[in-house]
Amino acid sequence: MKLRTTLYILFVCCAIANCAAVFAQDAPLTPKKVYDQMQGKLADTDAEKLAGQLRTWFGKNNQGQELLAVGAARSDDLYVVWAIESAMAPRIKSQDSTFTLPMKKLGATNVYAAVAYLPSGTAIPWQFEADNKRWGGGQVEVWATHRDAVEQPGVPKGKVTQMPKWTSKIFEGTTRDWWIYVPAQYTPDKPACVMIFQDGQNPKNYMPVIFDNLIHKGDIPVMVGVFISPGVRADGRPNRAFEYDTLSDQYARFLLEEILPEVEKTVKLKKDAESRAITGISSGGIAAFTAAWERPNEFHKVLSWVGSFTNIIHGTTFREGGHNYPALIRKAPKRNIRVFLQDGENDLDNANGNWPLANKTMAKALAFAGYDYQFVMGNGFHNDKHGRAILPDSLRWLWRDYGK
Repeated sequence: MKLRTTLYILFVCCAIANCAAVFAQDAPLTPKKVYDQMQGKLADTDAEKLAGQLRTWFGKNNQGQELLAVGAARSDDLYVVWAIESAMAPRIKSQDSTFTLPMKKLGATNVYAAVAYLPSGTAIPWQFEADNKRWGGGQVEVWATHRDAVEQPGVPKGKVTQMPKWTSKIFEGTTRDWWIYVPAQYTPDKPACVMIFQDGQNPKNYMPVIFDNLIHKGDIPVMVGVFISPGVRADGRPNRAFEYDTLSDQYARFLLEEILPEVEKTVKLKKDAESRAITGISSGGIAAFTAAWERPNEFHKVLSWVGSFTNIIHGTTFREGGHNYPALIRKAPKRNIRVFLQDGENDLDNANGNWPLANKTMAKALAFAGYDYQFVMGNGFHNDKHGRAILPDSLRWLWRDYGK
């Protein structure tokens, strides 16, 4: 009986192990998993299975076209995967030809793939190349994930709550989604600091972990996060550019008169400028600066990623846009605001302006006028990757002397 029981237990354990192995093999792909798979020689059956997984993983673009038909890349942390279905044997080549990577044919399929593990901060505009012809392509930018952006054991977790859709009076006829993060350390008897995020639908997904870690360490004070999406008009059109890129106090009033009072129905907030920070990416970055510029007694700390300090909302005169800020900073009375700017050398260059030049000019103006500012320039494109990689350290800098 004991032997029979032992054999039964071994059989069950082996079955569980085999099931686990199957599930592990069928788990969703990641750039690292594909990288690890392609380091050795793949048997044809494994290569063809990988080709099928890549087809599913890359999926379709917005036009319903299979992405592997045109070729694409995916990255996570420092790992990158490129894939394409092609009759020719292509390779990856940077636009300046300083980076070349051959692609491997996967079994008997027409799927080709290439993988790379790149240094943090690498930014490559790339294309496919075969028979001296180039086509397709895109941008790859990789940054190492900051330790404080990863869940740590023993760290209390805050809670993110989606609030009822907000209908604005200041931006009449618009509605928007928004969320509130409340840290585990918050208690009603002690009002908290607050940080507001434009385009909040994205940072609400990764910011709570960073808040959890930094608050737990005491690197930033106990802080509520407010994540707000831009408004949508009644006819479905986005109101983002008007809200974010206009040089006026309207967005600041929206926050002060509508959003923050609503937040305070749930949690108590400190009301002094030193206890408030505001941040955003692209047009959300200039919106953050505008709120502080217009109401420096209400908002002290500004964090801008690839900020659109360019002439987007130019008005009927073509002169009314955010490109005016460097001149205003130099000539207007100095505001009590602290500013962190991030941008990349490969940021946008279009009819509205040159983003890297605009951010460099902003930094020069802030330096000239004696502002407390930091400017970090990388090689990247118009995205949040560099900003996220340095975000914990950016927050430490913004809040470095709070309460002292």
